[in-house]
Amino acid sequence: MNTPVADFVQRYAKAGTARLHMPGHKGRCFLGCEPWDITEIHGADALYEAEGILAESEQNAAALFGSQRTCYSTGGSSQCIRAMLYLAVAASGSHTVVAARNVHRAFVSAAALLDLEIRWIWPEESRSLCGCPISPAQLEEALGSLPEPPAAVYLTSPDYLGGMAEIPALAQVCHQHGTLLLVDNAHGAYLRFLQPSLHPLDLGADLCCDSAHKTLPVLTGGAYLHLSPAAPARLAAMAKSALGLFGSTSPSYLTLASLDLCNRYLAEGYPQRLAETVGRLKGLREKLAAAGWQVESSDPLRVTVAAPSEVTGQKLAQRLRRHGVECEYADRDFLVLMATPENTPEELARAAAALGTCPGQPKPLRLPLARGEQACSIRQAALSFRETVAAADSLGRICGLPTVGCPPAIPIAVSGERIAPEALALFEYYGISQVEVLVE
Repeated sequence: MNTPVADFVQRYAKAGTARLHMPGHKGRCFLGCEPWDITEIHGADALYEAEGILAESEQNAAALFGSQRTCYSTGGSSQCIRAMLYLAVAASGSHTVVAARNVHRAFVSAAALLDLEIRWIWPEESRSLCGCPISPAQLEEALGSLPEPPAAVYLTSPDYLGGMAEIPALAQVCHQHGTLLLVDNAHGAYLRFLQPSLHPLDLGADLCCDSAHKTLPVLTGGAYLHLSPAAPARLAAMAKSALGLFGSTSPSYLTLASLDLCNRYLAEGYPQRLAETVGRLKGLREKLAAAGWQVESSDPLRVTVAAPSEVTGQKLAQRLRRHGVECEYADRDFLVLMATPENTPEELARAAAALGTCPGQPKPLRLPLARGEQACSIRQAALSFRETVAAADSLGRICGLPTVGCPPAIPIAVSGERIAPEALALFEYYGISQVEVLVE
């Protein structure tokens, strides 16, 4: 597959042209990548008005993913989340979105910018802040309670622990109610290349975002906004302007070139290499289970282990680090490993050896649900004066901007919610010591 963006960048780097244009390094090496770092010079196209090499590259990506249109983002899935919510609102005229509660904080900032009213769907019970499994029956009940269809239903799948939503059944419920299904597929760009595909577009989603850099060989910040062949054509026509509303006018050409090169990577034997990696990870899960570890159900490129009562996930992460292994995520209850075909069998074996035999049984988990009263809109809270207080002193206060680390970037309390006792308990559980609240 051709790589027009990467070819242009490489030719320009070799040409020795006097760079009397931005950026300021002029192609001289400080980090080493500067010769390939360009801006929208003649011939380089422009991301949000793409008609040349960037348009060609995005068309290559759309063909690979089977989408009606695929657009590049250099602002990660965060930029794509804001854009697809904007598109849903523009298409419907509604500012109501139904969302599973385990959203990334980028969703909350999008709700503030677009002045969305969010109707949350909560899990029937919670084992982790990261997960929010919802059933088609729950979604049917939520949509049936509304006087008119919302702008969209919004899901995160896979979630940070690797849990995957029942997208085909949930999509059917959405479409029966005349609304769009939007999926934050940040951790699942590779799912398209499984046999069979498990990508949200192939399972019924109308729009979704993929963080290419999380599971594919793309530089950090590289992401895709995909529109399904079944999505309204007017949304595809507006996709670039939607991304442009929330993105820098100086997108990184290093990141764009890496997205472009990734097309060739995907087209040249990637499904076979992916299948081999999935097989090795299946073997790793079996080995860990045989050593006594409770391995959670997850997407194929993730290995999620429940921490036993005697040790936390963070302690397990420290154990791995001492053996030269860095995990993706760890909290009190879980350890998450993410692999790709770029990981060697030896690296997986090193992780298994570092974990060794499980020292005990996993503890039963049932966490409270922090259902806070919505005292004002997300937008009003996000744009109000705020102060930082000790989390232990925040009971009854109105949350300003969520205080949460990344990963997992999932808020306990959302802007505009009155902080309830359950939220206080979760702040303590996850080690959150300070909270932003509105000034009284």
